[in-house]
Amino acid sequence: MNLSDVKKSTKRHRKRKRVGRGMGSGSGKTSGRGHKGAKSRSGYSRKATYEGGQMPLFRRLPKRGFSNVRFATPETVVNVSALGRFRKGSQVGPDELRQAGLVKGRIQRIKILGDGDLDKALTVRAHAFSKSAREKIEKAGGQAEVIGA
Repeated sequence: MNLSDVKKSTKRHRKRKRVGRGMGSGSGKTSGRGHKGAKSRSGYSRKATYEGGQMPLFRRLPKRGFSNVRFATPETVVNVSALGRFRKGSQVGPDELRQAGLVKGRIQRIKILGDGDLDKALTVRAHAFSKSAREKIEKAGGQAEVIGA
């Protein structure tokens, strides 16, 4: 291949057309936006869901399901592995978990889950326990006490 064989590409990068630079440029005055109307104004953007006045898709489809978000009681989970930081034989309740930084903010309920291992006998007080968490606490020689909701 020689330098003389190189041809101009038909798909070469076209220069950006500058609009609004005088009538002689071919796209001055209204800059390709036409006359008046919302689309000619600055800051105009069509709503993403707008379909030109026809019934939008999200209104044509039926509602489905149920969301429990409004009714769910907020519950913070703490794993058994995190309880290893407490001293052997100590009582672990909501206040102790908060001081240790395992529970933050205004929490109504605390649930202990069984992820990880526990090798210390602790008396753990919480609102709920998973089956595996209760087994691991009792296997280590501790107690799992359910406190009132």
